[in-house]
This record gives sequence, C-alpha cells and structure tokens, in this order.
Amino acid sequence: MTDRPTVQTEPRVRVLYSAARIAERVREMGLEVARQLDGTRPIFVGVLKGAHMFQADLARATPIDLEMAFLTLASYGQNFTSSGKPQLITDLQSSIAGRNVVLCEGVVDSGQSVSFLLDTLRSRGAARIQVATLLDKVPCRKISVPLDYVGWHIGSEFVVGYGMDAAERYRNLPYVGVLEEVER
Repeated sequence: MTDRPTVQTEPRVRVLYSAARIAERVREMGLEVARQLDGTRPIFVGVLKGAHMFQADLARATPIDLEMAFLTLASYGQNFTSSGKPQLITDLQSSIAGRNVVLCEGVVDSGQSVSFLLDTLRSRGAARIQVATLLDKVPCRKISVPLDYVGWHIGSEFVVGYGMDAAERYRNLPYVGVLEEVER
C-alpha cells in the first residue's frame, strides 16, 4: 500500500495594480482633491490599518495645506468577508467640527463601514465629508455610499497589498494583488 501525498494549497498573489500604476493614479487623485479643496485646509481621516499607505500617498500627492488624523475600525477580523457590523476601536484625537473631511479608505466593498463612518463624522459637525478610496468593489455593495475620489472599480476579488491584508498578512506588498490558491 502506497501513501499518497496530501495536496496542500498555499496562497499566491496575482498582481492587479503595480506600484507604478498606483503611484500615477494616486497622484491624479491628489491633484483632483487639491483643485476641489484648495484654501480649505482639509483633514484627511484614514481608516487604520488598511488605508494607511493610500492615505499617506494621497496626502503627499495633494499640494495644499492639510491635516491628517486616524481612526481604527474593525469589521473583518480574521475573515475574508465583512461581518457587517463595524466597530470603532480607536477614535479621532482631534475635533472635526466645521472642517472639510476627506475619509480615506483602501477599499470600499459592502459600504457598511463607510456608511457607519459617514454617520459618525456627520454627528461631529464636519462641514463637508468626501470619501476617497483606491478601490471600489461595486459588486459587493449592500449599502449605497457616496464616493468622491475613486482609483479603480473592481470586481469581488479579495485584494491584498498596499496596506490591505488577509489575516494581517500581505500589507507590505507595494502593489495591489488578488489572493489566489495554488496546489503544490
């Protein structure tokens, strides 16, 4: 009797958007934000951890005076799909009352987290709130949310890299990729 080897799978990442393409698109988005908000000193609110790279690059690409702030939201945990129940883990450290806010997200999928954050930010008296996202997962939308600046519209693939993760892995990739399974 021969023992058959067990087929194991390990994730592989297929590049969706290269670092160069991301840099070019974020530069274009930063110039668009600057045209719309010049003279207002907006505050860029980044959702940690997934949006930190996008927010930093977008801020550097926006040639106007701005401020940066962060909050932490949990909705995925160790899963590949949103729980549908976002929770504010770490709140803003400064007031946004009367300010123009650009909410920075790495990827918008169901819309539930963005909707929750928009309600939260509105309740704090922001003068204007705009949403900037690198990726818009249109097929996954459960709640309609306004997106003012979008890098790309994508399908329902699970994406990693450029700050986005799978169970805290792959955030450091300089590109956005699709997590795939491969047999070995």
